[in-house]
Amino acid sequence: MFTFITVFLITYALFSISGVLFPTDLTYYATLKKPSWNPPAKLFGIVWAILYALISASVAIVYTKTDGFQEAGGSYVLILLVNYVANQAFTFFEFKLKNLRLAFLDSAIVAITTFLLIYATIPYSKLAAWLLVPYLLWSCFATLLAWTIYQLNKNTNRAY
Repeated sequence: MFTFITVFLITYALFSISGVLFPTDLTYYATLKKPSWNPPAKLFGIVWAILYALISASVAIVYTKTDGFQEAGGSYVLILLVNYVANQAFTFFEFKLKNLRLAFLDSAIVAITTFLLIYATIPYSKLAAWLLVPYLLWSCFATLLAWTIYQLNKNTNRAY
């Protein structure tokens, strides 16, 4: 149980770090044209906090079931790392670079690697795989939202 909690906390901290390094610029975000179905800005933080907990639980389950990833396939660890980097890069692209096209492309990578991560997780734990389904659903929604925001703003100097 100690290992599970430790891995959970480390994973949660790692996934949360981009919010500290590249905080959401609500003033900038408010200036963007957004679709009518755009969720309130405050909802994003709540959703990501929950998703990071689910991701962390999934990773901790796989870690404990595979003897510290020793028995996990290299593909699982590689997909997890790519997903993590892409997840962290979004806030950099969106709020530091203010590049909506890169933010959209990055969102798509997060969604694709989340799907692959679910598939790679199944052999180790079906529960751990199911814990990632909300992440996939939100990542797909976020990709559609990022695409729409990019399209609405691409003719302005805020898209690139």
